[in-house]
Amino acid sequence: MPPLPDDLAVRLCVLLAVLALATLYTRGWRTLRQRGRGDLPPGWHLLSYLTGLGTIAIALTSPLDDLADTWFLAHMAQHLLLTMMAAPLLLLGNPLPACLWGLPRRARHAVGRPFMRQARVRRVLEVLTRLPVAWANYVVVLWIWHVPLLYEAALEHQVFHILEHIMFFGSALIFWWPIIRPAPRLHPQVHPGFEIFYLVAATAQNTALGAFLSLQEHAIYPHYAHLPRASGVDAVSDQVAAGGLMWINGHMYLLPILVLLWRFARQPDEPEPKATLPAEETT
Repeated sequence: MPPLPDDLAVRLCVLLAVLALATLYTRGWRTLRQRGRGDLPPGWHLLSYLTGLGTIAIALTSPLDDLADTWFLAHMAQHLLLTMMAAPLLLLGNPLPACLWGLPRRARHAVGRPFMRQARVRRVLEVLTRLPVAWANYVVVLWIWHVPLLYEAALEHQVFHILEHIMFFGSALIFWWPIIRPAPRLHPQVHPGFEIFYLVAATAQNTALGAFLSLQEHAIYPHYAHLPRASGVDAVSDQVAAGGLMWINGHMYLLPILVLLWRFARQPDEPEPKATLPAEETT
């Protein structure tokens, strides 16, 4: 049997991973509902998590992935799906408890142990998800992969392309973690003003990068400039559209800002429920 082409093999791996995670989460979510102990995971958690996985599949395995090799606009849309939709949707599903309960008992405790208090993995995660650190990490990853040398490498070499997607998605998970605050809860709740400033600062840098790309009079990525274009849309126009998409996308941060304001106005003094991980239980 001849080997699969690299692109097809990567897409197959992504689809298998998405299906495995969907099965794992759904199994754990149902188990937690049936046990009826503590706060039951609501139905919208399941919907959010599965929608997030579906967004990953659309970004990385649909025809959008083929278009991203030819169109900067498609590549930009792909990255925004991963960072602005898939990452927050997965975290809104509070994935760790459900995924742990989807595992067999022995595996559940082994996988959950690194997230216990004083565990090294948890301590590293605590540092990465502090507001200034998470913001800086997200911004550095976003800007550095738009440097022509690295961006061209990602377009020309599969390994760099995969690394680019992993870093975008991973930095987005870290970025959204202190805002959504899924289990394990790593930090005390900060004043909403700090969270709003954090999101406004993200809006500003998104707008700055979008404006930089849109206002260029020449194509800054040779890969797109040298491609034949049957549609008649040149590389500069494609670049302007991609920058405009990022520019407009910066306003999406307004939605979580409004949610934060609403939450602060509605429940300013309500104590936060404690999320319990399976590995913390004695049975």
